[in-house]
Amino acid sequence: MVDSLNDLDTRLLVDLLRDRSKPDKSLGQHFLIDDGVICRTLQISEEYGSPLSENSHVLEVGPGPGSLTLALLKEGTRVTALEIDEQSVLHLRRVFGGIECELVVKMEDALSERWPSGISHVISNLPYQISSPILERIRKHHDSDPIQMCVLLVQEEFAHRMAMSSSPYDVGPLGLNLWLDFEVFVDRRVPPNSFSPAPRVNSRLVVLRPINRTEVDGINRQMFRIITRHCFSNRRRKMRTLLSTHPSRISRVSGWHKGRWTSSVSRLLESGASELAEGWADLRPENLSPEEWVTITRQISSE
Repeated sequence: MVDSLNDLDTRLLVDLLRDRSKPDKSLGQHFLIDDGVICRTLQISEEYGSPLSENSHVLEVGPGPGSLTLALLKEGTRVTALEIDEQSVLHLRRVFGGIECELVVKMEDALSERWPSGISHVISNLPYQISSPILERIRKHHDSDPIQMCVLLVQEEFAHRMAMSSSPYDVGPLGLNLWLDFEVFVDRRVPPNSFSPAPRVNSRLVVLRPINRTEVDGINRQMFRIITRHCFSNRRRKMRTLLSTHPSRISRVSGWHKGRWTSSVSRLLESGASELAEGWADLRPENLSPEEWVTITRQISSE
């Protein structure tokens, strides 16, 4: 029986879970065993202006054995852990159940279940295959219940696309839509041997820090998402060609249909906009800046 958080450590937690069940490949389970990475994960929040404290409420998605959970609890934070794997849930409740700490473990799918209110931080070692939909959940939650900071461990290539690190190669809908609400910083590289079992690729810690960009005030964000996804679906083509075809989901935007889209795009291509560089319509989508995508969205939506 464990009486204190100090009786636990990262390796012990992983071993206790692996003694009872094997990592589930279908869930993308790669358990973090590197204390240096865990320590860095906690340091990041303070360095980027949102330190963890006893007033923090951290949402952790996919805690697995609880190695990151343990470190968060030692900081005195309140942790809500969402875990879909039954064996991991039983393990977490068994290990932490007798310890006085602010931990709630829920057997829930973080992609479909309602998240608790008052989350200050999202800090997680994310399964690779749910990284993109989790970001969408973060965006939606932040829109109605603002989050102070997110620190996520994701696949390295995915992290660079989030931050649009190397233009034009990493520019796309993922990074552009995050840009509307967050500054994205790529932090420490995490090698495969930091996990058990080891994945085949490097991972990265990545930070999402909320930002209020005045240039996006009043923009139709749904339209922005639809336009960027539509144009990057065939990024080898020029903007003029891409916009001449209406997005397949345009009818999902209230009041919009094929005819209205065609009319708005024709007006934009003929008249242009002062904020857009000359010849923008002959560029490929990855060659446009986030600000230019905002202008295009405004111009199309303004009819």
